[in-house]
Amino acid sequence: MDGIRIESLTKTYRAGQVRALDGVSLEIAPGEVFGIIGPNGAGKTTLLGCLLGFLRPDSGHVSIAGRAPDDLAIRAVTGYLPERLTLDRWMTGLDFLAYHHALARLPAAGRAAEVQAALARVGLDPEAAHRSIRRYSRGMLQRLGLAQALLGRPRYVFLDEPASGVDPAGVVLFRRLLDEVRADGTTVVLNSHQLDQVERVCDRVAFVKQGRIEALETLHAGAALARVLRVRGPAGTIGAAVPRAALESAAQRAGAELREVTPPVARFAVPDDAGAVRLVQALVAAGVPVAEVMPEEGRLERLFLEDAPPGGPA
Repeated sequence: MDGIRIESLTKTYRAGQVRALDGVSLEIAPGEVFGIIGPNGAGKTTLLGCLLGFLRPDSGHVSIAGRAPDDLAIRAVTGYLPERLTLDRWMTGLDFLAYHHALARLPAAGRAAEVQAALARVGLDPEAAHRSIRRYSRGMLQRLGLAQALLGRPRYVFLDEPASGVDPAGVVLFRRLLDEVRADGTTVVLNSHQLDQVERVCDRVAFVKQGRIEALETLHAGAALARVLRVRGPAGTIGAAVPRAALESAAQRAGAELREVTPPVARFAVPDDAGAVRLVQALVAAGVPVAEVMPEEGRLERLFLEDAPPGGPA
């Protein structure tokens, strides 16, 4: 099996006083984009460290394609983007990628072309490529780190907060790159606090709390419609005076999707804020009396809300 298997994984710190992982078991299928989410201190980083072979568990077992994570054959087909990038800041971006291309023992004959292609793939222009890394912004560093992680078309990619500090254009680029590696059959493990992006790109998500997997969510990866709005009309309108067919027609014109009608509320899915504006305009133009529009928490946000103490912050 070419997937990732985790069996009864336990990891403690401070001579066993702090239990970071508590009997975690999980299987990640080949070619799956798998997300790890949870509150701070839940054990996400420790789990990622064990998957990469950086940390040795107290008990349990991790295997990737039937081998240990630190097996050289697995390391050769693994890409990794850490959350805290510590790069050789005296190098140029071009030199940095060429250096890692050589470390990965990729063919020298195609090095120059492949490094240039990798930089272009993550949106770093030629001028930035010849600039020293110490002059890079946080977003540029993230792009360079992602380019390094994807060198040589790895079969397994581990990403720790990959969109941190990246501008909106970079976030769109990140989603496109994940679509590309998914199409190549690459297995991706993603640790991120950006829940909207996790919902858009992941096939499944594990919610980790106090070292245990509290929930597994299956998502529709790459869904074009990611946000849900609750539109409320005056009593006796939505679902009665305004039939479902009229709501569906207005949603279609706005590029939205009608999910559910529970008078006096209708639930619509929209791609973004601009889509929400188009939906409201289309409803008003169709004569739908809109009294209130409310965003609805996503499936992943609800996991954190359920985890929050009563009366406390989410």
